[in-house]
Amino acid sequence: MSFNFIANSLLLGAGLAMDAFTVSLANGLNEPNMRRLKQAGIAGVFAVFQCLMPLIGWVCVHTVLEHFRAFEKLIPWIALLLLCWIGGKMIFESICKKEPDRQEKSAALGIGALAVQGIATSIDALSVGFTIADYTAPLALCAALIIGAVTFVICYAGLKIGRKAGMKLAGKATLFGGLLLIGIGLEIFITHMIEK
Repeated sequence: MSFNFIANSLLLGAGLAMDAFTVSLANGLNEPNMRRLKQAGIAGVFAVFQCLMPLIGWVCVHTVLEHFRAFEKLIPWIALLLLCWIGGKMIFESICKKEPDRQEKSAALGIGALAVQGIATSIDALSVGFTIADYTAPLALCAALIIGAVTFVICYAGLKIGRKAGMKLAGKATLFGGLLLIGIGLEIFITHMIEK
């Protein structure tokens, strides 16, 4: 495991967790007296989804694309396009949204609502399966676990901040996450182009 691998996994985790961070802020705002155990549970739900989605994407790449070697050359392009699209969408939403989403603000913190929030905030992480397609299975698992751990910490912090500061940071978090994802997409693309 190289420094670049760990740094990329940490940055991917941070970038992908920003939507979940925003939702965590809203959840913290909705329930200012939330107990620590519940905060850990909510952060854990987001972490599990963010960990599973890249693995599902990685498995899809290796089961569906394994027989099509021509796609190997396209992987850096796919990663760049997907991460730039996701990051650009996050930046656009952070600039265009002037007030917090009322649905997020009023969402109940039950298991069903948390599962929906977890899926909604992690679905974009499926594309990370393309960005880590050249990893071996143990490295892909390690990257996914790092992403999950980073998500847990960020979401737990989001719940704490949300209880105190409310939604003021939500737009900035999404903007920062979008910029991180675009930066990672460019780094992956440039690295692959230099290596070839």
